Amino acid sequence: MIPVDAFILVVGFLFGLTVGSFLNVVIWRLPREESIVFPGSHCPRCNAPIHWYDNLPLLSWIILGGRCRACHGEISLRYPLVEAMNGVFLALYLHHFPMAQAIAWYIFTAALIAVFFIDLDHKIIPNAISLPGLPLGLLANMYIFSSRWSEGLVSGALGILLGGGTLLLVAGGYYLITKREGMGMGDPKLLAMIGAFCGWQGVIFTMLISSMVGTVVGVAWIVLTGKDRRFEIPFGPFLALGAVSWVWFGPVAVRWYLGY
Repeated sequence: MIPVDAFILVVGFLFGLTVGSFLNVVIWRLPREESIVFPGSHCPRCNAPIHWYDNLPLLSWIILGGRCRACHGEISLRYPLVEAMNGVFLALYLHHFPMAQAIAWYIFTAALIAVFFIDLDHKIIPNAISLPGLPLGLLANMYIFSSRWSEGLVSGALGILLGGGTLLLVAGGYYLITKREGMGMGDPKLLAMIGAFCGWQGVIFTMLISSMVGTVVGVAWIVLTGKDRRFEIPFGPFLALGAVSWVWFGPVAVRWYLGY
């Protein structure tokens, strides 16, 4: 007989694959202002409908060799990567956290995965992801992550104000000094959403991690490609990376730093 825990992990992984398949649709269509419901799945190259047996998460890409059955055009590796990431994350959350927390953190992470790839491709962070995340994160902080709803309310509210306010000040200060926009308004909204879920401590941790990783990647990119320092590098993926790092390592790091 399969142990209950193992069964939950397998089901979680498979369900995560399915959600990942839907996220691929969101990542492709949302920045193009297309419906994420209609029409059904189709090849972006030849527009041929994708039948259900060619739309099985992860498996179909492997069976078809990463190509469309109709036009034989290449299907990006990103599709199975996003599906696999969602499956692994959900399984890990179910293994590590209580059920309610696992589901809440997974929803948060799935939104961040979508933001990561959309911002990477289009340098935008859709309001359709970050704005609904504000009340959802606040409710999760109040009734799932905190022992008392009042503590969660204060933590989430401070996280929203600190997250959104910090990047607004940074963006405003940069514009006053350089007379150029160095950051879009999507980043403050995203960090506000992160603050709703993770609280003010999570915002600080996210900013530290994202700034450090972003600086290293930015300098390496400039050195390797010879790009000018004014070359635009989206900050959303680094914020997403910092926020997921907080979920897994942040509270432990804070306790270690404070010595308890």
